Amino acid sequence: MSAQTVPLQVLDTAEVLALQGRSLGPTPWFAVEQDRVDAFARAAGDWHWAHNDVERAARGAFGGTIGHAHLTLSLVPHLFASLLGFAAGEDVMFYGYNRVRFPAPVLVGSSFRLRADIAEATDLGGGEQLTLDLLVEIDGVDRPACVAQALFRHYRVTAPG
Repeated sequence: MSAQTVPLQVLDTAEVLALQGRSLGPTPWFAVEQDRVDAFARAAGDWHWAHNDVERAARGAFGGTIGHAHLTLSLVPHLFASLLGFAAGEDVMFYGYNRVRFPAPVLVGSSFRLRADIAEATDLGGGEQLTLDLLVEIDGVDRPACVAQALFRHYRVTAPG
């Protein structure tokens, strides 16, 4: 990310639950470069030519290499951390997705950012669950890179003593 935003800070259960209905974002733009796409291919073992063969992809449907859809998805927790922070001694953990779609490819060299609408905040007893409607926008592109509903869980973490 080129510019660091200050995340909204929440301090306790009541503040987490009060997030329901709130919109967060957008994050700063995040550049998708070929070295990151290649690193993701190494980690995932996904070497499809549309992602990693610059010469062949230039002749393909998108006119260049594209980021893996799962690369976009894997960056959601990183981007979300720039939108929402928690008190010292507390943490939020990614829990899962209800829905995920990838309407538009992310061309290498482009940038994207995240917006999050907090659709639901639920008290789980010992923690809270946030249901987030996510939109990953591509700079200069009408259709989003990703539309998803994600679940994050907020917990109080007790350090070993």
